[in-house]
Amino acid sequence: MSSPVRLGPRSLAALLLVSAVGVVAIGWPLFAPPSSRIASHAQDAPWLFAGLLVLLVAVLAATISESGLGPKAVAMLGVLAATGAALRPVGAGTAGIEPMFFLMVLSGRVLGPGFGFTLGSLTLFTSALLTGGVGPWLPFQMLAMGWFTMGAGLLPGPERLRGRAELALLAVYGFLAAFAYGTVVDLAGWPLLSGTASNIAFDPDAGPAANLARFLAYSLATAMGWNLGRALCTVVLTLALGPALLRALRRATRRAAFETAVTFDDPGA
Repeated sequence: MSSPVRLGPRSLAALLLVSAVGVVAIGWPLFAPPSSRIASHAQDAPWLFAGLLVLLVAVLAATISESGLGPKAVAMLGVLAATGAALRPVGAGTAGIEPMFFLMVLSGRVLGPGFGFTLGSLTLFTSALLTGGVGPWLPFQMLAMGWFTMGAGLLPGPERLRGRAELALLAVYGFLAAFAYGTVVDLAGWPLLSGTASNIAFDPDAGPAANLARFLAYSLATAMGWNLGRALCTVVLTLALGPALLRALRRATRRAAFETAVTFDDPGA
Protein backbone atom coordinates (compact mmCIF):
# COMPACT_ATOMS: atom_id res chain seq x y z
CA MET A 1 0.00 0.00 0.00
CA SER A 2 1.38 3.40 -0.98
CA SER A 3 1.76 6.13 1.62
CA PRO A 4 0.98 9.83 1.13
CA VAL A 5 3.89 12.02 0.07
CA ARG A 6 5.51 13.27 3.25
CA LEU A 7 6.21 16.92 3.95
CA GLY A 8 9.83 18.00 3.91
CA PRO A 9 11.06 21.15 5.66
CA ARG A 10 10.71 23.36 2.58
CA SER A 11 7.24 22.02 1.78
CA LEU A 12 6.17 22.58 5.37
CA ALA A 13 7.55 26.13 5.37
CA ALA A 14 5.74 26.95 2.10
CA LEU A 15 2.45 25.56 3.40
CA LEU A 16 2.76 27.45 6.68
CA LEU A 17 3.46 30.67 4.79
CA VAL A 18 0.53 30.36 2.41
CA SER A 19 -1.78 29.33 5.26
CA ALA A 20 -0.69 32.30 7.37
CA VAL A 21 -1.37 34.66 4.48
CA GLY A 22 -4.76 33.04 3.99
CA VAL A 23 -5.76 33.30 7.64
CA VAL A 24 -4.88 37.00 7.71
CA ALA A 25 -6.61 37.71 4.39
CA ILE A 26 -9.83 35.94 5.39
CA GLY A 27 -10.02 36.72 9.11
CA TRP A 28 -8.85 40.30 9.32
CA PRO A 29 -12.32 41.88 8.99
CA LEU A 30 -13.08 40.58 12.48
CA PHE A 31 -10.16 42.44 14.01
CA ALA A 32 -9.50 45.47 11.80
CA PRO A 33 -10.10 48.89 13.41
CA PRO A 34 -13.21 50.80 12.34
CA SER A 35 -11.07 53.32 10.46
CA SER A 36 -10.04 50.67 7.92
CA ARG A 37 -12.35 50.29 4.96
CA ILE A 38 -13.17 46.66 4.68
CA ALA A 39 -16.61 46.68 3.12
CA SER A 40 -15.38 44.70 0.12
CA HIS A 41 -12.59 42.37 -0.91
CA ALA A 42 -12.70 43.78 -4.42
CA GLN A 43 -9.48 45.77 -3.94
CA ASP A 44 -7.33 43.27 -2.08
CA ALA A 45 -8.50 40.11 -3.90
CA PRO A 46 -6.36 40.62 -7.04
CA TRP A 47 -3.23 41.04 -4.93
CA LEU A 48 -4.10 37.98 -2.87
CA PHE A 49 -4.75 36.00 -6.04
CA ALA A 50 -1.35 36.94 -7.50
CA GLY A 51 0.42 36.10 -4.26
CA LEU A 52 -1.47 32.84 -3.93
CA LEU A 53 -0.37 31.67 -7.37
CA VAL A 54 3.27 32.36 -6.48
CA LEU A 55 2.92 30.48 -3.20
CA LEU A 56 1.20 27.56 -4.93
CA VAL A 57 4.16 27.24 -7.27
CA ALA A 58 6.46 27.34 -4.24
CA VAL A 59 4.51 24.56 -2.49
CA LEU A 60 4.52 22.40 -5.62
CA ALA A 61 8.21 22.99 -6.35
CA ALA A 62 9.22 22.23 -2.76
CA THR A 63 7.17 19.03 -2.69
CA ILE A 64 8.60 17.83 -5.99
CA SER A 65 12.21 18.61 -5.07
CA GLU A 66 11.98 16.93 -1.66
CA SER A 67 10.22 13.79 -2.86
CA GLY A 68 12.01 13.19 -6.16
CA LEU A 69 8.77 13.05 -8.14
CA GLY A 70 8.80 12.81 -11.90
CA PRO A 71 6.71 14.46 -14.63
CA LYS A 72 4.10 11.69 -14.46
CA ALA A 73 3.24 12.79 -10.92
CA VAL A 74 2.71 16.39 -12.04
CA ALA A 75 0.61 15.17 -14.98
CA MET A 76 -1.55 13.18 -12.59
CA LEU A 77 -2.06 16.30 -10.51
CA GLY A 78 -3.35 18.07 -13.62
CA VAL A 79 -5.69 15.21 -14.50
CA LEU A 80 -7.20 15.17 -11.02
CA ALA A 81 -7.63 18.96 -11.05
CA ALA A 82 -9.41 18.77 -14.40
CA THR A 83 -11.63 15.93 -13.16
CA GLY A 84 -12.56 17.83 -10.02
CA ALA A 85 -13.32 20.95 -12.04
CA ALA A 86 -15.60 18.95 -14.32
CA LEU A 87 -17.43 17.48 -11.31
CA ARG A 88 -18.03 20.79 -9.59
CA PRO A 89 -20.96 21.99 -11.74
CA VAL A 90 -22.77 18.65 -11.34
CA GLY A 91 -25.61 19.33 -8.95
CA ALA A 92 -23.98 22.48 -7.60
CA GLY A 93 -27.23 24.40 -7.92
CA THR A 94 -29.22 21.93 -5.83
CA ALA A 95 -28.94 22.02 -2.04
CA GLY A 96 -25.14 22.11 -2.04
CA ILE A 97 -24.73 18.75 -3.76
CA GLU A 98 -21.13 18.97 -4.99
CA PRO A 99 -19.46 15.63 -5.84
CA MET A 100 -16.11 17.32 -6.31
CA PHE A 101 -15.55 17.32 -2.56
CA PHE A 102 -15.38 13.57 -2.13
CA LEU A 103 -12.76 13.38 -4.89
CA MET A 104 -10.69 15.99 -3.07
CA VAL A 105 -10.90 14.02 0.20
CA LEU A 106 -9.70 10.79 -1.39
CA SER A 107 -7.05 12.52 -3.51
CA GLY A 108 -5.66 14.41 -0.54
CA ARG A 109 -5.54 11.17 1.42
CA VAL A 110 -3.42 9.50 -1.26
CA LEU A 111 -1.29 12.44 -2.43
CA GLY A 112 -0.45 13.94 0.95
CA PRO A 113 -0.82 17.49 2.30
CA GLY A 114 1.57 19.30 -0.07
CA PHE A 115 0.13 17.93 -3.28
CA GLY A 116 -3.32 18.01 -1.70
CA PHE A 117 -3.20 21.75 -1.06
CA THR A 118 -2.00 22.43 -4.59
CA LEU A 119 -4.64 20.12 -6.07
CA GLY A 120 -7.50 21.72 -4.15
CA SER A 121 -6.49 25.24 -5.12
CA LEU A 122 -5.89 24.36 -8.77
CA THR A 123 -9.22 22.55 -8.98
CA LEU A 124 -11.11 25.64 -7.80
CA PHE A 125 -9.16 27.84 -10.19
CA THR A 126 -9.86 25.55 -13.14
CA SER A 127 -13.54 25.18 -12.32
CA ALA A 128 -13.91 28.96 -12.03
CA LEU A 129 -12.54 29.33 -15.55
CA LEU A 130 -14.95 26.67 -16.83
CA THR A 131 -18.05 28.07 -15.13
CA GLY A 132 -17.32 31.79 -15.29
CA GLY A 133 -16.95 31.97 -11.55
CA VAL A 134 -13.99 34.35 -11.54
CA GLY A 135 -14.39 37.21 -9.08
CA PRO A 136 -13.12 38.67 -5.79
CA TRP A 137 -14.23 35.49 -4.03
CA LEU A 138 -12.00 33.16 -6.09
CA PRO A 139 -8.72 33.39 -4.13
CA PHE A 140 -10.58 32.74 -0.89
CA GLN A 141 -12.31 29.71 -2.37
CA MET A 142 -8.95 28.45 -3.62
CA LEU A 143 -7.46 28.77 -0.14
CA ALA A 144 -10.44 27.05 1.49
CA MET A 145 -10.35 24.13 -0.94
CA GLY A 146 -6.58 23.88 -0.56
CA TRP A 147 -6.97 23.54 3.20
CA PHE A 148 -9.85 21.08 2.72
CA THR A 149 -7.74 18.76 0.56
CA MET A 150 -4.58 19.25 2.61
CA GLY A 151 -6.39 18.18 5.76
CA ALA A 152 -7.18 14.78 4.27
CA GLY A 153 -3.45 14.29 3.68
CA LEU A 154 -2.72 15.04 7.33
CA LEU A 155 -4.97 12.27 8.65
CA PRO A 156 -3.33 9.18 10.23
CA GLY A 157 -1.54 7.16 7.57
CA PRO A 158 -2.91 4.04 5.84
CA GLU A 159 -0.40 1.91 7.72
CA ARG A 160 -2.44 2.66 10.84
CA LEU A 161 -5.95 2.57 9.41
CA ARG A 162 -7.13 0.29 6.65
CA GLY A 163 -10.36 -0.93 5.16
CA ARG A 164 -13.56 0.16 6.83
CA ALA A 165 -11.77 2.11 9.56
CA GLU A 166 -9.99 4.25 6.98
CA LEU A 167 -13.19 4.78 5.02
CA ALA A 168 -15.07 5.80 8.16
CA LEU A 169 -12.33 8.26 9.05
CA LEU A 170 -12.47 9.84 5.58
CA ALA A 171 -16.27 10.06 5.72
CA VAL A 172 -16.19 11.81 9.12
CA TYR A 173 -13.46 14.14 7.93
CA GLY A 174 -15.36 14.95 4.74
CA PHE A 175 -18.51 15.75 6.72
CA LEU A 176 -16.77 18.11 9.15
CA ALA A 177 -14.44 19.67 6.59
CA ALA A 178 -17.36 20.43 4.26
CA PHE A 179 -18.83 22.63 6.98
CA ALA A 180 -15.42 24.21 7.62
CA TYR A 181 -15.03 24.99 3.92
CA GLY A 182 -18.41 26.69 3.82
CA THR A 183 -17.61 28.69 6.95
CA VAL A 184 -14.33 29.98 5.51
CA VAL A 185 -15.97 30.97 2.22
CA ASP A 186 -18.83 32.64 4.09
CA LEU A 187 -16.36 34.62 6.20
CA ALA A 188 -14.62 35.86 3.06
CA GLY A 189 -17.88 37.05 1.51
CA TRP A 190 -19.55 38.31 4.66
CA PRO A 191 -17.94 41.82 4.66
CA LEU A 192 -19.75 42.48 1.37
CA LEU A 193 -22.93 42.91 3.46
CA SER A 194 -21.45 45.94 5.21
CA GLY A 195 -23.78 48.94 5.17
CA THR A 196 -27.02 46.99 5.07
CA ALA A 197 -29.63 47.28 7.79
CA SER A 198 -29.55 43.60 8.63
CA ASN A 199 -28.49 42.61 12.12
CA ILE A 200 -26.39 39.80 10.64
CA ALA A 201 -24.37 42.05 8.33
CA PHE A 202 -20.80 43.06 9.03
CA ASP A 203 -20.58 46.22 11.13
CA PRO A 204 -17.24 48.05 10.77
CA ASP A 205 -18.00 50.01 13.95
CA ALA A 206 -18.61 46.92 16.10
CA GLY A 207 -16.02 45.02 18.12
CA PRO A 208 -14.71 41.52 17.40
CA ALA A 209 -17.16 39.79 19.75
CA ALA A 210 -20.19 41.53 18.27
CA ASN A 211 -19.09 40.88 14.71
CA LEU A 212 -18.35 37.25 15.49
CA ALA A 213 -21.91 36.86 16.81
CA ARG A 214 -23.23 38.53 13.67
CA PHE A 215 -21.20 36.23 11.47
CA LEU A 216 -22.40 33.09 13.25
CA ALA A 217 -25.99 34.24 12.81
CA TYR A 218 -25.31 35.02 9.16
CA SER A 219 -23.76 31.61 8.57
CA LEU A 220 -26.63 29.76 10.27
CA ALA A 221 -29.26 31.74 8.41
CA THR A 222 -27.81 31.64 4.93
CA ALA A 223 -25.48 28.64 4.54
CA MET A 224 -26.46 25.87 6.93
CA GLY A 225 -28.67 24.03 4.44
CA TRP A 226 -26.10 24.32 1.68
CA ASN A 227 -23.26 23.12 3.92
CA LEU A 228 -25.32 20.20 5.16
CA GLY A 229 -26.10 19.11 1.61
CA ARG A 230 -22.43 19.29 0.69
CA ALA A 231 -21.41 17.34 3.79
CA LEU A 232 -23.97 14.56 3.29
CA CYS A 233 -23.12 14.25 -0.40
CA THR A 234 -19.44 13.91 0.49
CA VAL A 235 -20.16 11.19 3.05
CA VAL A 236 -22.42 9.16 0.75
CA LEU A 237 -20.02 9.26 -2.20
CA THR A 238 -17.01 8.51 0.01
CA LEU A 239 -18.64 5.42 1.47
CA ALA A 240 -20.03 4.24 -1.87
CA LEU A 241 -17.10 4.91 -4.20
CA GLY A 242 -14.22 5.31 -1.77
CA PRO A 243 -12.78 1.76 -1.80
CA ALA A 244 -12.55 1.50 -5.57
CA LEU A 245 -11.26 5.03 -6.05
CA LEU A 246 -8.65 4.72 -3.30
CA ARG A 247 -7.28 1.58 -4.95
CA ALA A 248 -7.19 3.29 -8.35
CA LEU A 249 -5.47 6.38 -7.00
CA ARG A 250 -2.87 4.39 -5.09
CA ARG A 251 -2.13 2.24 -8.10
CA ALA A 252 -1.76 5.37 -10.23
CA THR A 253 0.57 7.04 -7.73
CA ARG A 254 2.83 3.99 -7.68
CA ARG A 255 3.06 4.08 -11.46
CA ALA A 256 3.71 7.80 -11.34
CA ALA A 257 6.59 7.16 -8.92
CA PHE A 258 5.11 9.16 -6.07
CA GLU A 259 7.12 7.12 -3.62
CA THR A 260 10.86 7.35 -4.01
CA ALA A 261 12.87 4.51 -2.63
CA VAL A 262 15.39 5.60 -0.02
CA THR A 263 18.55 3.54 0.34
CA PHE A 264 21.44 3.84 2.74
CA ASP A 265 24.95 2.84 1.83
CA ASP A 266 26.55 0.45 4.30
CA PRO A 267 30.02 1.83 5.04
CA GLY A 268 31.15 -1.60 6.13
CA ALA A 269 30.09 -3.31 2.89
